[in-house]
Amino acid sequence: MEKSKFIFGNEVSDKVYKKAVRNKKKYIKKFGDDSNTTYNLTVTENKTLYPFLGIKNIEIGSGSEKIDTSKGIVIGNIRMGFGHYRISMAIASAAYSMGYTPYWFDLHSYSQTTGGKVIAHLNSLYSMGSRWSQKYPLFNKYYWEPLNSEGFKKLSYNAMDQKVSELMTPIYKELPKDIPFVATHVWPAQAAIHAGLKRVVNVIPDNWPMALHLAEGSIHTVQTPSSFLGYKTLKGMDGKKILKPIPEGEIYEVGHYIDHELVVNLEKDCEKRLERIKNKGAKRILLTVGGAGAQKEIFVELIKKIIPLVNKNKAVLYINVGDHKAVWEGISQEIPALESMSEKYFDDWNKTWDFAEKALNSDITGIHAFYNKDIFAAVYATNLLMRSSDIIITKPSELSFYPIPKLLIKRVGGHEAWGAVRAAEVGDGTIECETTERALQMLDLMINGDEILTMLVNNILKANKIGIYNGAYKAVELAVKN
Repeated sequence: MEKSKFIFGNEVSDKVYKKAVRNKKKYIKKFGDDSNTTYNLTVTENKTLYPFLGIKNIEIGSGSEKIDTSKGIVIGNIRMGFGHYRISMAIASAAYSMGYTPYWFDLHSYSQTTGGKVIAHLNSLYSMGSRWSQKYPLFNKYYWEPLNSEGFKKLSYNAMDQKVSELMTPIYKELPKDIPFVATHVWPAQAAIHAGLKRVVNVIPDNWPMALHLAEGSIHTVQTPSSFLGYKTLKGMDGKKILKPIPEGEIYEVGHYIDHELVVNLEKDCEKRLERIKNKGAKRILLTVGGAGAQKEIFVELIKKIIPLVNKNKAVLYINVGDHKAVWEGISQEIPALESMSEKYFDDWNKTWDFAEKALNSDITGIHAFYNKDIFAAVYATNLLMRSSDIIITKPSELSFYPIPKLLIKRVGGHEAWGAVRAAEVGDGTIECETTERALQMLDLMINGDEILTMLVNNILKANKIGIYNGAYKAVELAVKN
């Protein structure tokens, strides 16, 4: 059945379908047509993450190592910000702990393919929109927020994406058709189905149901009960119309997608947080700055508030700017003292790892800044630092679901609001602090009092007992059993 014309039995209008066909033709004209090309694939160890998670990269080329079809699991993703990569690492971590070999299959990285070129183009537009949404309030209010919350929600958007994802299939030709395939972005999932793969799990990241994330033919997983109900019924995806639902067995609520090493050490790490609270130890604050540099103004004000506390040994500050050194330079221009006060871990993965290990069992002081041009190190550094942190300050994106006390600042895009709703309901994070003043107030309460932070840590322990953080394991189980 034509997936841009019928979505779970719900017919799309001729107008939308014809527009989807035209859109595909537009991209072929712009980026070429490689549908008759076969790309040879080879396997190499991921230099950064193989020692931790056993990840191997699937690359274009002719090498001797091939995919292990008996114990291999392919993780289809794209780099779009850090979120989809971080969820991919969680799936890889779970798979590796369960005895499988995780293979990294990043459509964005295959830059010579038509699909890779299309993704690069669309990713640049999304990044630009994220930056503009923070810079221009009217653009955010009247375009970006509505697009991210309501525009992406429509079945018509899925119909358009289904046609575009057909252009991404040539790179799949050499993949075994029956290998377990877990996608952490909808395009790899859609393309896998178009390419004839039979065991596809579509790991949906957000807590706000949107047709954008549908990949009919795959098994869909979501992290929360409310998200399950919204997707199951396709609520609001064609106005007020009651739609045919996703059939039984094609969508599951599995819990939060969290890395094995965070889950297995959760109780021990929470006990240390409670000990630091009880003993009036310095609060360890992890600040993650998005790649687009969004919300720099909020981060600057938060850092200004934290610095005097660091000087009084009431706080320790970790700042991870990922693979965007310009973000660090911009913050340092706003806070000149930051450069001289900070211990830097720039492009030094071994030093980063050593510090993260030391911080688990030792007293630490000061400000520690992390940057790495390698995207894997840039993203995974946050995971390493998370275990020894007491508070993470972040926007309510994929990190909303992680088992660490969270101070959630203003969202970037309307769909992220529901990440904060989930964190607040589970009780392992704050409500969304949508203004700088509210974020500063919450930070003050979390550092200078024990009430909020103790509550958040205890709620993490409660949530863990009922399996809320086991979503990555369950996604892998669905893929290998499918």
